[in-house]
Formats: sequence, C-alpha cells, structure tokens
Amino acid sequence: MHTTVGIRSLALSFPSIRRTKDYYRKNYPDLVAQSEQKSLARLFSLAGSTPSNEFDLEMLPYLSDPFRGTVERRVLGPGESSLMLEERAARDALDAAKLTPDDVDLMLVSSVWPEQIGFGNAAFLAQKLNFHGAAWNLDGACGSTPVALQTACALVRAGEYRNVLVVISCTYSRFVDEDDTISWFLGDGAGAFVVGSVEPNQGVLSTKTIHTSCLCDIVSLNITEDKQGNPRIRMKLNKDAKNVLSKASVRLLRACCEGAVAAAGFTLDQIDFFLFNTTTAWFASFCTRVLGIDPERTINLYPQYANTGPVLTVANLYHAAQLGKIRENDLVLIYGFGAAGAASASVMRWGNVALGPDPLQKLNLPVKEEDKSFVCC
Repeated sequence: MHTTVGIRSLALSFPSIRRTKDYYRKNYPDLVAQSEQKSLARLFSLAGSTPSNEFDLEMLPYLSDPFRGTVERRVLGPGESSLMLEERAARDALDAAKLTPDDVDLMLVSSVWPEQIGFGNAAFLAQKLNFHGAAWNLDGACGSTPVALQTACALVRAGEYRNVLVVISCTYSRFVDEDDTISWFLGDGAGAFVVGSVEPNQGVLSTKTIHTSCLCDIVSLNITEDKQGNPRIRMKLNKDAKNVLSKASVRLLRACCEGAVAAAGFTLDQIDFFLFNTTTAWFASFCTRVLGIDPERTINLYPQYANTGPVLTVANLYHAAQLGKIRENDLVLIYGFGAAGAASASVMRWGNVALGPDPLQKLNLPVKEEDKSFVCC
C-alpha cells in the first residue's frame, strides 16, 4: 500500500533584534547617501543598460530605493546563535505535532551556514534536544527546504523512518559587516517541520530538483581574522552576480515548477497557491510573470523578513496557512533555489498542518500597524 507522506506541523523562530530602514539612516547617514556607489546598488542595478529580461523588468521599480525594497530584517542579538534559533523552531514544531524528540527517528538539518567552521549543526542540535535518533546535515544552499522535504518524504515512504524532523536556519548577519550595504537585504531566522504519514490523497505528490552549477560563481566565502586573531568568515557577492542570476532564474524556475506540476499530473492553472523563496522584493512578481499566474495566488514576505535564504520557504508556508491563504486539500507548489546548490519545486495537497506559535508574538516584539498584513504580489 502506498504511504501518503507530507508535512504535519510547521514552526518559525526569529532573533530578537529588528532592523528598519530608520536604523541605517540614523547610524550610517553617509552610507545611505552614497549607497548607489556601494555593493548592494551595484548588485541590483541596470548599470546604464535597459531591462533585458523578466528579472530586470520586475526589479526596475525598486531602483529608486537605496534599500531595494527591504523594509525590515531580523538579526541575531548578543548571545543568540543559529543553534538557538534551530532549537526553538524544532521544539515548537514537535509541540505543534504533539510529538516528543523520542517520537522522531531522523532529524535533517540545513544551516546557512553552520555555527562552527568544518562541522554542520546536526549533531550539536541533537545534543541540545536530547535527541537519540539519526541526525545528519543536508546542503542545498538556499534551495535546501524543498530538497530536505523531498528527502524526508522518500525515506518515510521507503519505510526507513516514521517521523522526520527537518530544521532549516539562515544567519547571514554572522557573515557580513553591518556597514556593508549588502547587509541591508539579509536577515536571520529558522524554521522546522515534521514529515510523516498524512491522510490519503494529501501530502507531497511530486518534486523536481536540479543542480545550480550555473550559479557557482555568485557567492564566495573568505576566511579572515578578527581583532583577537580568531578566524571569521565573510560572504562576498561577486561582481557579475546580478547578470548571472537574472539570466539563470527563468530557466531554473520553469524547469522545476513545470517539471513538478507535470510529474503530479496537473497544470499550473490547477495549483491553488504558490510559495516562492522571496529572496528579493520583486522575486514573487518575477515568478508570477514568468509562469503566467495570478499574483493573488502567492505571497511576498520579503518586506517583513528580507532575504533569509532557505527559511523563506518555511516562512511562506507558515504565514500562508496562518492567514488562511492555503487550506486543507488545496494544491500548493513551493519553489526554492540557491547558488552553488539546488533548485527544487514540490507539489503537495495541503493537509491538516499544525502551526507553532506566532514567532513574532512569541518574541514580544512590537508590531506596527503596517506589519499586521503580509504583502500579496
């Protein structure tokens, strides 16, 4: 008998510090004034040329904004770490599913990037959770979420494991300096979900995953030393990153989304809701333009969280369910991609997915009036 497998619970975790545009205007006024000569503007600009593809066309309205559409981002505070965010998200996902660590057979962990050089977070997180099952690291860069979902579903269907806990984190603030404008469009966070058996005809129906070797030269990591002589890693976006990204994005998106939909036996028109990893303010609009779908059938969390890498896919799912934009038995497509990693799309029939506590209310962060509704493209 074919086992139907899918997501049983979802949870999110964010750090305590919220940075708005006013923070940078107050603390770095000269940097803001000169931002068009800095790295973020050089990355996302047309450099005197005209829009030549769908990515450029959707980016165009944001070029007059020095922050390129970023409204706020959440970053690690003193004493906070990727492991802390992962542990909190993992416990919330387990609680939502009414499970304990002893009920889980396997934990898959994807951290962009791990807390320590040379070792992934999986064993360290298992130690914090007092987890006794199998645990290993999985790396698909910012495309890790659908890849981890695909892996977990395959292992449960095969009968190797009953319940799999997937934990995803991204803590970009550890790898960029605050006075680098690139930091303006990066944020930190973590997400977790439990994968197991679900009701018949629900769960993940198909997945299409491809590698992203075409994006290998976009990002590089350099090891330097801090003032105390300790090693530290700094992320660098390479000079031609925007051109490479804009040219490759259409091909990756179409290959994964159209491939996953076809494998599930549906068409794009039959999908009720789409969740893209909104790595830029215009990425959701870019996706709807390329795929020819109604912008009301997706959600854009970039203004609230900025670019949190693979966590965006989990956050999109969580908030879409929280806001009632996806309901039980809806057909849902998720898509994520990362440089030097994977691009992947999954089609699922949404089940009765339990949600962890609201991550922002749990932090007791102040919520402004304009923060209470998320943006649909």
